[in-house]
Amino acid sequence: MAVTLEQARRVGYTCLKALLRFAFMVANNLVAIPSYVLYLIMLQPLRVLDSKSFWYIEGVLFKWLLAMVASWGWWAGYTVVEWGDDVKAVSEDEAMVLVNHQATGDVCTLMMCLQDKGTVVRQMMWLMDHIFKYTNFGIVSLIHGDFFIRQGRAHRDQQLVLLKEHLEKYYRSRNRKWIVLFPEGGFLRKRRETSQAFAKKNNLPFLKHVTLPRLGATQVILKTLVAPQENGTPAGGDAVVKERKSKGLQWVIDTTIAYPKGEPIDIQTWILGYRQPTVTHVHYRIFPVKDVPAEPEALTHWLYQRFIEKEDLLTHFYETGAFPPLQGQTKAISREMTLSNLWLVGIQSLAFLSGGMWYCIFQYFYHCLF
Repeated sequence: MAVTLEQARRVGYTCLKALLRFAFMVANNLVAIPSYVLYLIMLQPLRVLDSKSFWYIEGVLFKWLLAMVASWGWWAGYTVVEWGDDVKAVSEDEAMVLVNHQATGDVCTLMMCLQDKGTVVRQMMWLMDHIFKYTNFGIVSLIHGDFFIRQGRAHRDQQLVLLKEHLEKYYRSRNRKWIVLFPEGGFLRKRRETSQAFAKKNNLPFLKHVTLPRLGATQVILKTLVAPQENGTPAGGDAVVKERKSKGLQWVIDTTIAYPKGEPIDIQTWILGYRQPTVTHVHYRIFPVKDVPAEPEALTHWLYQRFIEKEDLLTHFYETGAFPPLQGQTKAISREMTLSNLWLVGIQSLAFLSGGMWYCIFQYFYHCLF
């Protein structure tokens, strides 16, 4: 089939736009991530003298970095509409966020839609696959205190022990509030067949839009973080925390991400922006942690029920283009999530100005020394 001049122009424009966006992303990373690291190196004396203030500043810088990632999708027209419970109401409480996992773009979507949820982004901890440790953002996550989990049966028991130690050492000593995990343990397309085979063998529901979740990390988080500490002083860590009683984990936020036509956005699309503007839909349900069972068998059943409900939610969404109303509502209410372009431009400008400042500083010392 012959390609028309208009089609050729459209393809050429898309390729040029993708190339420019990629160049901007590379430049953005080259100035923003080293600046984040260098600022925190300079602030090490503050970490010793006033750990709480140090981690507050680190959290603000971390939020700005995530806002930069969000801006790449926002400016490409990849927006978010939110449904279900309003999580802003619990943004100052401790919560565990359970998310279905379809593609790398899920993380970018969360980075975007949590930007307007108060202090959540700067005080959150992420659980992610260990492979992300070796990406450009890995150094940031390591400093922030996120946990990289190695998948596979051979590593499972050891990883859960390490997760427990990590939470005890870093979660409250760095004043973390939310912890985000993907209980399915991998992308939908990679785990669906195995999950369906397991479901058939164990007489469990057949799921197409999600997979059956794994219990381990969820159980460790609940056991470690639910019970309030008696004196408010975390075990281990590098922070000196004043004595105070922690309320512990108070909520479980069941988060369901849906893409139009079931076509998820991956990180490449997020960066290059070659896909047409897309609205991603995010549904929240909030559960008091006191209603979540602690016993393994009951917790497994509870967690399975959440993902069976996700299956129903996604089936309804793909059939109707909307999520169903919450219990007690006659009509589902959606909220369009917005970001300030002025704020995003300000953060990006600060990143490039910081990069220029550090370059000048290094040039000055280089000439002084040589």
